[in-house]
Amino acid sequence: MPAPRTPLEVAPMTENILKQKPGRDNSGSSDHSGRGPARIKPADKAQIQRHPVSLKRVVALFAPHKVTIAVVVLLISASSIISLAQPFLIRGIIDTALPNKDVPMLAWLAGAMIAVAAATALIGVVQTWMTTSMGQRIMHTLRTRLFTHLQKQSLAFFTRTRSGEVQSRLNNDISGMQSVITSTATGVASNVTTAVATAVAMVVLSPKLALLSLIVIPPAVWFSRRVALLRRDITSTMQAELATMNTYVEEGLSISGVRLAKTLGTTDRDATRYTESSERLIGLELRSQLAGRWRMATMGIIFSAIPALIYFAGGLPGNTMSIGTIVAFTALQATIFRPIMGLLNLGVQWVTAMALFSRIFEYLDLVPDITAPADPVALEPSTVRGEVRFENVHFAYDDGPDVLGGINLTLPSGTTTAVVGPTGSGKSTLGALLPRLHDVTSGRVTIDGVDVRDIAPEVLARMVGVVSQESYLVHASIRENLLLAAPGADDATLWQALASAQIADLVAGLPEGLETLVGARGHRFSGGEQQRLAIARTILRNPRVLVLDEATSALDNTTEAAVQLALDHLAVGRTTLTIAHRLSTVEDADQLAVLSGGLLAEVGTPSDLKDAGGAYAALREAREEEHTEAQELPSSKRRGSSQREFSGRR
Repeated sequence: MPAPRTPLEVAPMTENILKQKPGRDNSGSSDHSGRGPARIKPADKAQIQRHPVSLKRVVALFAPHKVTIAVVVLLISASSIISLAQPFLIRGIIDTALPNKDVPMLAWLAGAMIAVAAATALIGVVQTWMTTSMGQRIMHTLRTRLFTHLQKQSLAFFTRTRSGEVQSRLNNDISGMQSVITSTATGVASNVTTAVATAVAMVVLSPKLALLSLIVIPPAVWFSRRVALLRRDITSTMQAELATMNTYVEEGLSISGVRLAKTLGTTDRDATRYTESSERLIGLELRSQLAGRWRMATMGIIFSAIPALIYFAGGLPGNTMSIGTIVAFTALQATIFRPIMGLLNLGVQWVTAMALFSRIFEYLDLVPDITAPADPVALEPSTVRGEVRFENVHFAYDDGPDVLGGINLTLPSGTTTAVVGPTGSGKSTLGALLPRLHDVTSGRVTIDGVDVRDIAPEVLARMVGVVSQESYLVHASIRENLLLAAPGADDATLWQALASAQIADLVAGLPEGLETLVGARGHRFSGGEQQRLAIARTILRNPRVLVLDEATSALDNTTEAAVQLALDHLAVGRTTLTIAHRLSTVEDADQLAVLSGGLLAEVGTPSDLKDAGGAYAALREAREEEHTEAQELPSSKRRGSSQREFSGRR
């Protein structure tokens, strides 16, 4: 425990304590008026009411660390008791050793003061190590639990949630709770022990002076509470503004964001938005620093008045207290305010952290839309035949109308089924049901007669491979991207997969070969090259069922031909569901299904449907008219039209 502070040092120390805030959160909505409100927004209050913070739940975070907490409490108690010897040693030096010029006694008392300081310092180091280790363990548990839990959420959750919001809760909110988690248990024990022991020592020295000194506690509590509430509201607003800045960084400085800004000419707008948000933070920070300043000034006067009154009382006629006693008592009086203000600080941190706890527990309490089966059906992916059935499948997003209505479709094992239809007919939604990116509203999707909802997620991922229009490559080397699909694959296997994907020659010609960094989201490579790397990764996965979701629709004709060759090689011997926009890519399919308005319009071979004069024939006619119109456009417009992708829901 540090040496006792003088009363004049206590007031600024108290102000610094009350100015402390837990780590800032970067989430929530922003106040676009430019003037952060002084109170928590109704939406934030509603969230806390909707997900109240249970003290039992917070305490449960410390349950695995009972032994550590017990040892720390013992250390704290020992430190508090040892440190209380200092005022009595000072009294002995002033009242006895110095007046009597007792050098041996002076040496012993001075040595004892040094020993007390050394002992409390050593205990403080051990205590800090133990509490920090415990706090970081709890933080680690929260981070990993939240990350793992969020991984279980469906695509719908991430579609309706800002990426900056997810990152903020995972990183900033948990970091914001660090001071509370680290100091709660030990802070309470330390401050309570010190406050009680100091109060007892003060009463032993002088009951009357003790009563006079302790009158400062009620106003200190009242002032501190008012400042805490005021700063809590400002902190909440700052968290919301920081969330907005986080979103602006994500949107403006990612690869896709920079490309969009440069092509649309919005760089000035993006810079202005970020600048305005930063300007709002200046005002909020000033308000936070100045909040309750006059209240703290009042407390400073009170803290300064108390020792003056003690000296005055000690000098009144009839007073029998020695100078050493008065000095020792004054030191104790200054010491007792430190643990009291520490306890008040815990209250301040707790009040401020309520919203953070609420936000973390809110995400941890989310029930995933798509859950793993409690008793999964035992399947060996390598022995699956791969027959897929859509049985009376209905699907709707949230509470909206049906996107798919009563789909009955069979994909025989080892065949290719192409699904075509106008924009918004539900093609991609149908493909997403097979790997359980979404779950059917009613009906079922089966593989070899087993409902995909009854298959363990990791097994289903080995059985069903997906190659979509937007291939995703992590910011790592080509080798690391490929090993995501087959961690134990050797170089020969990797090169064989690259050859099958028609990209081995390109990779071999790179200076670093397999160690070439693909860049953020793979943007060091062209779209076609990214697709072929993704196809190689899927080949390594060796799925029995394959979903090709418009994998070539955004490519030029030359690149499309190379990628289509890789896809054809990938599809050999597999049950393949091809979601197609370009009708030229479905001519070789074993089966063709036409969707219209979420309904299955017709099913058959491409040649039969072409001659039947039904929905497929009408779709072909419409596409041919579009092609003819595109050919009549000026050449500069025709180049863009030839590769234009239909917008809206696929």
